[in-house]
Amino acid sequence: MALLGNPFIAKVPGQLSFEELIQALRVDLAGELEAIIGYEAHAMAANDERVKKVLYHIADEERQHVGELQQLIFLLNPHEREYIDKGAQTIIEQQAHSFQTPIQ
Repeated sequence: MALLGNPFIAKVPGQLSFEELIQALRVDLAGELEAIIGYEAHAMAANDERVKKVLYHIADEERQHVGELQQLIFLLNPHEREYIDKGAQTIIEQQAHSFQTPIQ
């Protein structure tokens, strides 16, 4: 939700440490995911096809932002990609077994 009226609401009180920067990017990533959910919810509720088209387009732009932010996190913290890839591989393996094998 936007906090209007306070121009300093997003002001960071100084330079971020490496750990703080990674966390800030994760917060930004979460914000983009929330924006996708919001735009799609509004599009699903809209009766006007023009509105639906624009909102779904905006949601797709937010998806691009998700990719950009995730890539920045990987650039700064390559080890994190290993966990993402491991999670993806787990689902691929589960899918190959029709999701019958328990996830480890």
